[in-house]
Amino acid sequence: MIRGCIKTVTCGKKISRNSKNNDPIATKLVPVYTKLAYILGLRVSPSHRRMGIGLKLVVTIEDWFTQNGAEYSYIATENDNRASINLFTDKCGYSRFRTPAILVNPVFAHRLTVSNQVTVIELSLSDAELLYRHRFSTVEFFPRDIDSVLNNRLNLGTFLAVPRGFYTRESWSGSDKFLSDPPESWAVLSVWNCKDVFRLEVRGASRTRKTLAKTTRVVDKLLPFLRLPSIPEVFRPFGFHFLYGLGGEGPRAAKFVNALCAHAHNLAKEKGCSVVATEVAKHEPLKDGVPHWKRLSCDHDL
Repeated sequence: MIRGCIKTVTCGKKISRNSKNNDPIATKLVPVYTKLAYILGLRVSPSHRRMGIGLKLVVTIEDWFTQNGAEYSYIATENDNRASINLFTDKCGYSRFRTPAILVNPVFAHRLTVSNQVTVIELSLSDAELLYRHRFSTVEFFPRDIDSVLNNRLNLGTFLAVPRGFYTRESWSGSDKFLSDPPESWAVLSVWNCKDVFRLEVRGASRTRKTLAKTTRVVDKLLPFLRLPSIPEVFRPFGFHFLYGLGGEGPRAAKFVNALCAHAHNLAKEKGCSVVATEVAKHEPLKDGVPHWKRLSCDHDL
């Protein structure tokens, strides 16, 4: 089985001049778009591997990509998945492109405290779209149909973190005013509900580890005021939330991201999720603000 999708995304940027007024100073950067295909869900039954079936599936879906106008195709896999890497790089001509990090953090039985130096504002769909297009439309892989993404029923909201006192939820007057005079530091992210689409499960753990994990959850639930870290229920099918559209500016942007992650953790707790996850570039400066457990995360995907 193989699955794939095609999105129109940003692949670069160019300078656009305001020729209408013939003003050489009135220039701005605008995105350059391309149709990008993504291969996901390649699975071959263990009893039918090493028979060329995986290669045939890839060739077939690449033909479908071409028929639908895709100019590039990519796939993400674990850095130690030699079979997948050899298939795509040696036999299909793919090249190594990025080394992203998948950061995963558990959802505890207790709520996390959001810094009292930060105000978190949930943006309307129109404000979220305006902010993303204005600040991030020239960023690589930015989707041209960001409005459709934000309007999807699985999108649980876009949240903006600003310094306390700069705005309140009541005084917020829209992204237009915010963009015209932003604070020195701020951050934004959106939350995607993966729980209602599929579940994950960690297998192969010993009974001892399962018992230890359950004990930490029981203690955390009975004594939430201690704020003890607990191992979530990942040995049965569990749901999670994915944090996307992560961005921000300023010297304290990472701290504002950390506050947003705490807010997202509490939202995931309310929805009954076991973990929250996000994907960032290996050298993304905001990565320092994303709390995660190394044992659950993948720092060297490909």
